[in-house]
Amino acid sequence: MLLTTPGGASFTVTLANEEATRRFAIDIAAALEPGDLVTLSGDLGAGKTTLARALIRYLAGDDTVEVPSPTFTFVQTYELPRFTLVHADLYRLSATAELAELGFDDLPDGAAVLMEWPDRAAGFLPPDRLDIAFTLAPALGPDVRNVRCIGYGSLAPRAERIARIRAFLDETGFGEAYRLRMQGDASTRIFERLTLNDKTFVLMNAPRRPDGPPVRDGKPYSAIAHLAEDIVPYIALAAGLRDLGLSAPEILHADLDRGLIVMEDFGDERLVAGDPPAPIEERYAAAIDLLAALHGRELPDRLPVTSALVYRVPSYDTAAFLIEAELLLDWYLIGAGAPATAAARAAFVRLWREALLPAIAAPATWVLRDYHSPNLLWLAPRDDVARIGLLDFQDALIGPAAYDVASLLQDARVDVPERMEMALLGRYVRGRLSGDRGFDTTGFTRIYATLAAQRATKILGIFARLDRRDGKPQYLRHMPRLWNYLQRSLAHPALTALKAWYATNVPAPDGL
Repeated sequence: MLLTTPGGASFTVTLANEEATRRFAIDIAAALEPGDLVTLSGDLGAGKTTLARALIRYLAGDDTVEVPSPTFTFVQTYELPRFTLVHADLYRLSATAELAELGFDDLPDGAAVLMEWPDRAAGFLPPDRLDIAFTLAPALGPDVRNVRCIGYGSLAPRAERIARIRAFLDETGFGEAYRLRMQGDASTRIFERLTLNDKTFVLMNAPRRPDGPPVRDGKPYSAIAHLAEDIVPYIALAAGLRDLGLSAPEILHADLDRGLIVMEDFGDERLVAGDPPAPIEERYAAAIDLLAALHGRELPDRLPVTSALVYRVPSYDTAAFLIEAELLLDWYLIGAGAPATAAARAAFVRLWREALLPAIAAPATWVLRDYHSPNLLWLAPRDDVARIGLLDFQDALIGPAAYDVASLLQDARVDVPERMEMALLGRYVRGRLSGDRGFDTTGFTRIYATLAAQRATKILGIFARLDRRDGKPQYLRHMPRLWNYLQRSLAHPALTALKAWYATNVPAPDGL
């Protein structure tokens, strides 16, 4: 039962046995992030250590991990795949001053904390936390426990989300499924693999995107850039792509209000291999063939979602292209210590507005927008272009065909050699010409270079933002690759003026 709590959000649940406690522990563990604090309170024998043990073993991915009660050691630390977890038991704590002696002032960066007997630290608990309280329920049976989970501060929405996901899984017949968090992307969505009766499925947890602050004409960035605000676009595009014979996941269950989807699992086989990952040319060729086939068709801008709901695919307009490109000014240049002057910024916008005119005027198609290796899977048993599994298309727009070609062939996370890029670009052009002898090869090549430069510009800004704003410095390792792609694209004769602007105003990333 989901409740409103002063200062937070809470829900209650009745756990019938130890298996139910284990499943509840997984619900909590699946929602945890680095730095979270979870407190466990209740009488001796109420189930705190049972939940802690199940939660730690789940996060460790190993049911045999020894998880002793830290009653006598006070603190036990676990180096887990997603983050470090500190399991603390304050039962024997005699004074709150002893907290510092236990090392709570010097926890590892990003460590999550699981704390039993938090009442011993009353007055010292942070305002952002998840409190879980157990009570015995002898009238219902010796093994039954009643639990109340309260999220405070920044964890209040998380508590609400835990309850909503559990209700969704129960309602759709996946209540008994084993949940395993999958590697995520740079977005706020979370994916889990569900295993039920030896079959696997994927849970997408995508709460509605809150509007950010207004940045232009009273609109937030997401509205100007036409980013999906909920799961409606994903459901609409998945059905539209499948109707074309392409491999988008089948949507098995969806809750539009909660932002939850259970869908087909395409597995883990990628279009890249090795460490560092490198493109498998045969698979990239199939991905290019898919784009050539898709772009040669007439595609609707309205897609049905339900009998009463139709989704209209937005257009990739000049405002969207420009505000994406300006991320370079707002994040990359600021981080590099080279902020653009007002005059340089005005020149940047003017040059990009002019350069984008041919792209805006080009024949329009579906732009899937994130068509690159992290979002594409290899489905070997399928035929032809259906071998490409499409994962990420909720931000799709109506716009120039060259954008997705550039997204694939100048992959932000994978080195695509220039030889391979040119060979696959030629393959795409031949594919288009086979269906349309009037296809404008010269015009397309110019637009390709322009949009490749725009995309590299945008992603340099995004990765700088992920580092500085979101504390994700791991994206900085891709900066040299993006810089090289950018130089490759700016070499096109149509972009001479832009190339000069970058040479004057944009320093190379560290390491180049």
